[in-house]
Amino acid sequence: MAKIKKKQNLLHPRNKHQQGYNFTELVEIYPNLKQVVFTNNFGTTTIDFANAAAVKLLNTALLVKHYQINYWEFPNENLCPPIPGRVDYIHYLADLLNETRLINNVKILDIGTGATCIYPLLGNAEYGWSFVGTDIDKNSLAIVNNIVKTNKLSNQIKLKYQQNSAQILKGILTDNDKFSASMCNPPFYKSQEDAKEANLRKLKGLGKMNEGRNFSGKAQELWYKGGEKAFIHTYLYESSLFKTQCFWYTTLVSKKENAESMFPSLKKLGATEIKIIPMYQGNKVTRIIAWTFLTKEEQLKWETS
Repeated sequence: MAKIKKKQNLLHPRNKHQQGYNFTELVEIYPNLKQVVFTNNFGTTTIDFANAAAVKLLNTALLVKHYQINYWEFPNENLCPPIPGRVDYIHYLADLLNETRLINNVKILDIGTGATCIYPLLGNAEYGWSFVGTDIDKNSLAIVNNIVKTNKLSNQIKLKYQQNSAQILKGILTDNDKFSASMCNPPFYKSQEDAKEANLRKLKGLGKMNEGRNFSGKAQELWYKGGEKAFIHTYLYESSLFKTQCFWYTTLVSKKENAESMFPSLKKLGATEIKIIPMYQGNKVTRIIAWTFLTKEEQLKWETS
């Protein structure tokens, strides 16, 4: 097991949002944002980060300005992903691929792409990767299909429907598939009540006591029976059924104890290498866990096979 260390609690060095948000520039390129921008009591230009509509406008503006994604429309009830954190995953995955010489014809499997298709959009914009995005919600995939087509990315981003909500890779991967890596942001909560309680704690910290979510989110985006740990262990098991279809399997893991529970399972399943990649976003610490089942010989032959 290898742990990739970071010296400072910062976003990835290539993350375009290291210095925060320039609201003047963002409003100039995306005028709709102006309606929610204000100057607070400390003289700082900002938005209300507990307001889901404001958060959505900000992240849409970031996509337009920094990633040339000019159309990003989805229902307000769907999860609105914060761009700086999502693109951090992309950059650290790029580092992992570079370390293992996976630099040509990179193809990524995005598990649970949701209604926003955020990882494929960012990965293609930053590195030119191609993607297959999966989801259990046909409506989400229809919304994503419109986003992809409108941004003229249909050749780079494909979509696949997961018919069985209990499965993750089964029903998606075939013997002929070959992906440089998979990526996944699993549901964190065990139930709707679990998600609601966590959100109330977060809003209290922001000094807001309404019951809205600042990033919104539908059921399949937020919770899974058994929570993050159950989802991840299903993912681990199914990855062992497709050992040569993907060079690196990866996932975000929010809880340290859930990450620790993965290592004995992966060793039993035959993983040949496991990496921990910590990520720091403000006061929040999360991590990417990456694993492969390929032998050193299979890894060396990957690009030519």
